[in-house]
Amino acid sequence: MKRPTIADIAREAGVSKGAVSYALNGQRGVSTATRERILEIAQQIGWKPNSAARALSGASAGAVGLALCRPARILGVEPFFMELISGIEAELSARSCGLTLQVVADHDAEIAVYRRWWGERRVDGVLVVDLHVDDRRVGVLRELQLPAVAIAGPGDFGGLPSVWADDAAAIEEVVEYLVALGHRHIVRVGGLPDLLHTTIRTRAFAQACQRLGIQHAVTVPSDYTGEEGSRATRRLLSSTPRPTAIIYDNDVMAVAGLAVAQEMGLSVPAELSIVAWDDSLLCSLVHPSLTALSRDIPAYGTTAARQLLTLVEDGSVPSVQAETGHLVPRGSTAPPRMIPS
Repeated sequence: MKRPTIADIAREAGVSKGAVSYALNGQRGVSTATRERILEIAQQIGWKPNSAARALSGASAGAVGLALCRPARILGVEPFFMELISGIEAELSARSCGLTLQVVADHDAEIAVYRRWWGERRVDGVLVVDLHVDDRRVGVLRELQLPAVAIAGPGDFGGLPSVWADDAAAIEEVVEYLVALGHRHIVRVGGLPDLLHTTIRTRAFAQACQRLGIQHAVTVPSDYTGEEGSRATRRLLSSTPRPTAIIYDNDVMAVAGLAVAQEMGLSVPAELSIVAWDDSLLCSLVHPSLTALSRDIPAYGTTAARQLLTLVEDGSVPSVQAETGHLVPRGSTAPPRMIPS
């Protein structure tokens, strides 16, 4: 079938193509009644804006973009991104704005997506996640003059505003809690080591352990998957001395770690305490339920989307600090049982 055009709308409404253009782009030049009739006809015949024509006219795309450089199989099981996207969508839908989501293989592909989106005016701005130290995406976004808000920080992102949480304070709270329980051999299974938030957490973990006199403070890198979480846990629990507490950088790895501990005959929490980063339903469904760092992730996404829409409209916004994760103790943590050397 032929794609509906502005000319089709004009013929149905009995007006000029110019009047249709004014109505569809929210410009002055037509009465309220005419505008409403034109919009109703456009909806009835299934008219959609042409991205190339929109780019030439400079009209708003009515959408923001989110490119995720993570394997699609991980996104399907990790609650964090689903909750983040739900918060983003809540704000966008309330403002009649769409979300353009694309999974990419690497940063080269992500940059190519930004160039295409902006060149074709498919989006009015983008949300940028998983920032790296000295992230080259920042320079490209500045070059394109593409409005962007980073979900990361704290940090200087070349003028890009950000929405961030104090991960350093959160990890310090966890270490202090485990030390207060009596743990002296604490290990952390971290996320991808090149990510900025992983670097922040790793540094804060080492500093907290040093301040509290913990001699065996080790961070093992991983990739957030259950498979890698299982492998890391198996190596740690087979080593000497064996850790009495493990902190995981996400809930999926923590659940996998719990399964490995039980497989190896260790009692949780008597012989091993487990803490998960980012509380989710997964943490409550396993036995024992997992002690976790909890924060309102949908609200995090909502704040980021709101800041981006304000940036698009006003040209500038400040960075915003979101809620710091707080510890929720459950059945997976307890004072350690003495382990034979």
